[in-house]
Amino acid sequence: MAGHAVSPTVPAWGSVRDTFESINPATGEVLATYGIDGEREVAAAVRRARGAAAWWSGLSFAERRLRLMAWKSHLTRYMGRLARLVHDETGKPLDDATIEIVNTILHLDWAARHASSVLRSRRVPSGLAMMNQAASLEYHPLGVIGVIGPWNYPVFTPMGSIAYSLAAGNAVVFKPSELTTGVGQWLVQSFTEVLSEVFGETEPVLQLVTGLGPTGAELARSGVSKLAFTGSAATARKVLAAAAETLTPVLAECGGKDALLVAADADLDAAADAAAWGAMSNAGQTCVGVERVYVVDSVYPSFLEKLNERVSRLRPGDDGAAQYGPMTLPGQLDVVERHLADALASGGRPVHGGLDSVRTPYVDPVVLVDVPEESSAVREETFGPVVTVTPVASLADGVRLANASAYALGSAVFTKRRRAGMRAARALRAGMTSVNSVLSFAAVPALPFGGSGESGFGRIHGADGLREFSRAKSITRQRMRPLVRTTTFSRDANDMDRIVKLVTVLHGRLYQPRRRRR
Repeated sequence: MAGHAVSPTVPAWGSVRDTFESINPATGEVLATYGIDGEREVAAAVRRARGAAAWWSGLSFAERRLRLMAWKSHLTRYMGRLARLVHDETGKPLDDATIEIVNTILHLDWAARHASSVLRSRRVPSGLAMMNQAASLEYHPLGVIGVIGPWNYPVFTPMGSIAYSLAAGNAVVFKPSELTTGVGQWLVQSFTEVLSEVFGETEPVLQLVTGLGPTGAELARSGVSKLAFTGSAATARKVLAAAAETLTPVLAECGGKDALLVAADADLDAAADAAAWGAMSNAGQTCVGVERVYVVDSVYPSFLEKLNERVSRLRPGDDGAAQYGPMTLPGQLDVVERHLADALASGGRPVHGGLDSVRTPYVDPVVLVDVPEESSAVREETFGPVVTVTPVASLADGVRLANASAYALGSAVFTKRRRAGMRAARALRAGMTSVNSVLSFAAVPALPFGGSGESGFGRIHGADGLREFSRAKSITRQRMRPLVRTTTFSRDANDMDRIVKLVTVLHGRLYQPRRRRR
């Protein structure tokens, strides 16, 4: 189950198949070797998936739920094994890997239990003009979903597409990140084992393709019914271009530059604790991690002191006492270093850490102040344990600066005033906002997850996530003769007179809003 090493394979035409290695980012140890799938292998997987999709979609909601709940039980029982694999491939602490899997289990459970109520056929009102018609709405599976997963949360993030796709009745072809291929292989093998050992079924409902960027491009242009991609905005543009060749719709979950706002009346201890966790956990490699903090100036010095006190306790490493691990993607160290250098050259100053915090493969926590808003450390996604803290005149001013970003993914607000918190949350141009906490929205299965702008489009999780992998089907059934004939060449002047009178009576009165009672 745990990503075994494989030898290069020889395809039918006789050439040796190219391979790549999965490497522990903390130690440099080679964990496994995997084959690189090309156009032929991807096409074959999609072809098999189409046959499996016909079988899987033919099952009832209850039958699919039974199988997904069995998979959920399997993930729960073997959580420790999977967490160890996540730790080995990403470097994140075992506890963090376990929390990621726990959240995945909660989402898989929700998708399995709620697919029927969200997607089942339902009656909808026909309206007075069409009262002779019975109208219904239902959702059908799309067919085959291609999923391209990330390396920072290699279980939770792709399963937000995989679990909801399967619950909606689709087959899935999954291409994990080349950095966490072992985790992807474990997930696919575990589902396959559940179908085979528990139900005696061998249909390839969930399949794995492995490789680097070109393998993902092949999946994008393979003609799958929909593609779910998670990664950078730059890579998303390449994926969209490849998918456009077959007019394949794409769900894109890209990066973020999330802001945390602190009001004058906020619980500063809670806000500082949340900012430290949101910015530094998983080495800052979180798309909805906190990268900017805007604090009302009257409490700015006190907040900064509390944040520094908490950050000073943090240490990256590969041992059990470390709070977070290495940079999983080696190239991200260059981005962090570039942002730090630009911030300092622009007049920013570190109040904790600095350029010497970058020590391959780790980055110590960095807190920056006085960083201009036009700096790359404020404008671009850093994806490392670096946070900027900026004083603002008011909560509204913080909202304005937070919304100036090209990204619009997650956000957070800290204030003791409920109305002020909700008002700021609604004003933030982000897909999700937590009030008096961070990242909480991601752990609520009923809430959709996604952003806009450079953060992508489409939604996973919740009812929206189930419908994202379905197609709406509208059905009308005539149950009596129409009051007025409209869709026939037999329509006459009397029919037109009736329809005009009916619409005039229903909709022709001058609209006057009701006056509010004082």
